Amino acid sequence: MNLKLVIGPLLFAALVLGGGVASTQQMADPEFNAVVERPAYTRSYPRVLFDEAHNNFHTSGGRYKPFADLISSDGYRVVANRKPFTKETLGSFKVLVIANALGAEEMDDEGADQPAFTEDECDVVRDWIRSGGALLLIADHAPFGAAAQDLAKRFEVEMSKGFVFDGEHGEQGNPSVLVFSRENKLLLDTPITNGRNDSEKTNRVLAFTGQAIKGPETSLVFLRLGEQARDKANPSAESATAVGGQAQGLALKFGKGRVVVLGEAAMLSAQVLGSQAAGSHKMRMGMNVPGNDNRQLALNIMHWLSGLLK
Repeated sequence: MNLKLVIGPLLFAALVLGGGVASTQQMADPEFNAVVERPAYTRSYPRVLFDEAHNNFHTSGGRYKPFADLISSDGYRVVANRKPFTKETLGSFKVLVIANALGAEEMDDEGADQPAFTEDECDVVRDWIRSGGALLLIADHAPFGAAAQDLAKRFEVEMSKGFVFDGEHGEQGNPSVLVFSRENKLLLDTPITNGRNDSEKTNRVLAFTGQAIKGPETSLVFLRLGEQARDKANPSAESATAVGGQAQGLALKFGKGRVVVLGEAAMLSAQVLGSQAAGSHKMRMGMNVPGNDNRQLALNIMHWLSGLLK
């Protein structure tokens, strides 16, 4: 498929409008190849708890099924969570994955930007990670950033809670599709981007709008926003805030545990966009877009969280 068909006006609309186009036409790509030929784990399979108890826009059986299938093929054991976070809920798991939790059932409902987690849940997750757990926290553009902010604050991570655009580093001139590469120096040299060997090295990652995030000084940024990146409260807003040098991907160690925070969700998905009428012209978004290393980035993130990467 021509990349210009992948990165076009309909994709932009689907990303930033949220309801309507995005919610009705984003679906997991049934043709995505989730097979890992050489799984990282062939015994002692790490257990992954995939959160589905907080109005999550992405679930292990829905839009994030390709991600769940990919890490399952790599040797992880994925279990869907439909209960509030407690010490007992988290106890037997190595990694917790939270993707686009909301404060209401739908992203365009009133209260969607309210905290998705109770204060007690945030404290439980913090204490579990401090004792050796690992968290992949994914919070996209508004309203997802605001819904996850209370949990992120437990690790001194701040979320812009808006929409990020970068006219200088947008794919095919589209400021809502961000390119992080070694060539443009926005994909940084870290254990997560380098992997365990040259075959796992990532060189180019695409992100699809999202928000800006900023971590403590001890955090390790691996997806850095370009100097021209701007954050808007909504896509049509005239005013914008400079967020150059902030991140869309960062990692940090917390006590005995580890945390990775992403400010954009589609990069680790594999979705198709478009109605049935679009037929063969359905557009792809995420790990299934040709010419990027998003698939390997997903595996490397999990390898770092589960301790394969130091």
